[in-house]
Amino acid sequence: MSILNPRRATRQVTLGDQRVGFIKIGGGLYGTTPAPVSVQTMTTGYTYEIDKCVAEINRLTAAGADVVRVAVPEKKDTDALKEIIPQVRVPIVADVHFHFKRALEAVEAGVHKIRLNPGNIQDRDQVIEVINACKARNLPIRVGVNEGSIIERRDKQKRLKELGAMFSDNKRGYLLAIMITKLEEYLDIFYEQDFQDVVISAKSMDPVVVIQAYSEISKRFDHPLHLGVTHAGPKETGCIRSVTALGTLLAAGVGDTIRLSYTSDSVYEVEDGLELLHSLGLRERKSAELIACPTCGRIQVDLISLVQDVRKTLASKIELPIKVAVMGCIVNGPGEAEGADVAVFAGDRRGIIYVQGEKVANVPEEEILEKLLVECLKFQEEVKAGRVKLGDKKVEIIPPDPIGELGSGWEKMAGQKGVGLTVGQS
Repeated sequence: MSILNPRRATRQVTLGDQRVGFIKIGGGLYGTTPAPVSVQTMTTGYTYEIDKCVAEINRLTAAGADVVRVAVPEKKDTDALKEIIPQVRVPIVADVHFHFKRALEAVEAGVHKIRLNPGNIQDRDQVIEVINACKARNLPIRVGVNEGSIIERRDKQKRLKELGAMFSDNKRGYLLAIMITKLEEYLDIFYEQDFQDVVISAKSMDPVVVIQAYSEISKRFDHPLHLGVTHAGPKETGCIRSVTALGTLLAAGVGDTIRLSYTSDSVYEVEDGLELLHSLGLRERKSAELIACPTCGRIQVDLISLVQDVRKTLASKIELPIKVAVMGCIVNGPGEAEGADVAVFAGDRRGIIYVQGEKVANVPEEEILEKLLVECLKFQEEVKAGRVKLGDKKVEIIPPDPIGELGSGWEKMAGQKGVGLTVGQS
């Protein structure tokens, strides 16, 4: 039984085409089935540099991105879309700011979705032109309000008033009011044009604001929600800020597509976004799952390097969601590794490898990586052939004799000779 709240039911939008495939976002209302939460990201290079842009999109697709967004600040960017789109295999979103004609050009170029920002494309007639262009081709539009652009910038008196209120004691309440009000005003234009294929986002750099904003918006609109923390920073800190907000919302049943935003390689956004969804049980894992024990004074191999090497190797060689455990000692290793399909735990610069609970090898430290990969590949072939099933452990892992097979004794772990410890003791 899931401990998560049920997914909030929404309208459903579809983007893509026969060639790149179709991605559905949201669902549960009007006879639609809720789609899995999708992962989005954005290219970091210039869109008009066609070859580089195509290469980056394909790399993000290979990492698992369901949707990729590209910036189109200039006409040369929308012109480039005509050559980029035929070379990729993922739905493309055009990120439009300041000039509505970029949206019209992107639609003509064959893009699969448009993103508009109420903070910088406000002219009613221009918005209607974009709506009609998308409506004619059944393209959805994301309406995204950001903390950084929602505050007035052109009218200095109005901006001064809004900024003054933002930096008062009621900062969050006032910001939420601005976001919701401007969303309502903007969406009224869409409703008047009978256009419902809308996805909503309301991002902030503050995870608490993000949680509050999406929680309130989810009560007021039935459109699917695109979750994200903007200006999150580098991966090292942006990951914490993003997962704090997005994990909280997703666990509450709020959110239909996500983007983790890092000042870094966008591949990390995809990898971490997928891992978040896997961890919450919102997406089925399609690649290897690696678990490893925390570092401590009992470790008897270079566990940190080994785990990183295993992670990279599995990512490039394993195609199935095999659960692989890498444990650094024999104290907790056997128990913690029992749920894994393939496991290794170490002692005295050696590693014992198990496949679904059966010991298959005892190798020196320098051979652990190679032998572990061999056993993972063999197991993968057995699964593909239907001879074994993932997670179908055959026998219990029996801890080895620490004095005999691994030859390490308890002395290093206990800190003195002759102290008796039992396996499983922390």
